Amino acid sequence: MKRTLKDLTVKIYADGADKAGMLKLNADPLIQGLTTNPTLMRKAGLTDFEAFARDILQTITVKPLSLEVFSDEFSEMKRQGLKINGWGKNVYVKIPITNSRGESALPLIKELAAEGVKLNVTALLTVEQVKGVAAALNPKVPAVVSVFAGRIADTGVDPVGIMAESKNILIGLPQAELLWASVREVLNIFQSNDCGCHIVTVPHDILGKAQKMTGMDLTELSLDTVKMFANDAAAAGFKL
Repeated sequence: MKRTLKDLTVKIYADGADKAGMLKLNADPLIQGLTTNPTLMRKAGLTDFEAFARDILQTITVKPLSLEVFSDEFSEMKRQGLKINGWGKNVYVKIPITNSRGESALPLIKELAAEGVKLNVTALLTVEQVKGVAAALNPKVPAVVSVFAGRIADTGVDPVGIMAESKNILIGLPQAELLWASVREVLNIFQSNDCGCHIVTVPHDILGKAQKMTGMDLTELSLDTVKMFANDAAAAGFKL
């Protein structure tokens, strides 16, 4: 049986930093939250982090929005995290699992969680990292644990087993949600659903492809592909 995006139980979050795209997706009932990060913001040409965040939070007031700290020093990460936390009740503060020197952010995660900050702990790739985060989180405070399944797959390792094990690690934390991050293709959305992830965060372009192509008849898609080749060959004026 063919499934559509509406058939899935996993929550679909939009991942991007394009204001128009974010606001459009925020209005889409299919999208249940939004995420961004410094890399996406830089690609979008943004230079004023706070102005951008406060601007979009004028419209995105209900659905969860994850905003990431950008310092490499934990004391400054904490200051930024507490400030970002004050921008809205729907805000989740993204904290990377380490800084760029490989130093663990777990003590900071524990401090912020104890202060009631809703966290999105990001850039996790191993089960051991998930175990560390689970031990640091506050069971009473909502949190997101973002495992970069797409990056795991980039190394030739199937991430599904790691995601399923991560879900089991979080069982004792009813307010913590497992997020499948770094989606590379539409199939990943369905994989995230089938291995029990709570959330999958999807780039805007892949969301567009998913909404267009999910459930398409493969015979019709085959014909469309052949027509594309024929049209391009004619447009190029190829001759033998």
